[in-house]
Amino acid sequence: MQRGFIFDLDGTIYIDNQLIPGALDTVQKLIQRGDKIIYFTNKSIESIATYVQKLRALGIEVQDNQVVNSNYLVARYLEKNIAQQANVMVIGENPLIEEIEKIGIGCTWNPVETSYVIIGWDREFTYEKLNLAFQAWKKGATIIATNPDRTCPVASGEIPDCGAMIGALEGATGEKVELILGKPSVQAAKFITQELMRLPPEQCFMIGDRIETDIKMGIESGMHTVLVLTGITTKEIVNQSQYQPEFIVDSIRDLIDATTNLNSKGKDLRKK
Repeated sequence: MQRGFIFDLDGTIYIDNQLIPGALDTVQKLIQRGDKIIYFTNKSIESIATYVQKLRALGIEVQDNQVVNSNYLVARYLEKNIAQQANVMVIGENPLIEEIEKIGIGCTWNPVETSYVIIGWDREFTYEKLNLAFQAWKKGATIIATNPDRTCPVASGEIPDCGAMIGALEGATGEKVELILGKPSVQAAKFITQELMRLPPEQCFMIGDRIETDIKMGIESGMHTVLVLTGITTKEIVNQSQYQPEFIVDSIRDLIDATTNLNSKGKDLRKK
């Protein structure tokens, strides 16, 4: 039975520019036995082309259509939902802006002209940007976020991610940002399993290091879930979470051994 494996990147496949031990061997074994692989990152500060280049530099075979990021999902949503001639305000970095402009949507800093405010990870986030987004919201703009991650794992620990920008705008508006298009979006999961992998969710695995995005999306979309402990999440965090992964492994090197107990219908996986 062919299976689908959806991998988070930061904290799962690599940290910064260092491949996590066992990642290459695990991916190669999955490829050799004919499984489908997608790499799905919430990180909005790089383009898909950059991720492809990075994975190849680390020795992982990958094609452009095997990588999905939150920028792509935002652009895909806007292409289907935004009115012609509408503009968006982007709190984010160039890869997010370029992904949106690539489909012909204009970007503006004028709150009056703004139909959507897009919030991504912005390492040059300022009070001025916050105020412009707030003014656009007051004039009726819809707020969309790339991802809810509060932090991103790096070699030295963690640094603030898009969740920090979301928190600032939620503090100003008093409203929760509900429309998030990266993980844990069930719509994102359906797009990957149905359109990219063309496999039922019960034959797919979501592998990641973060409970509130990777594991939550996997559970809510009907996939099997594997939490790796090489990134953000600790066992203590797992014990306190309402979202319980089917498997917890020390790292990706343990993935194949942990997921070999499925029967032909793909429904036997249980945490041991």
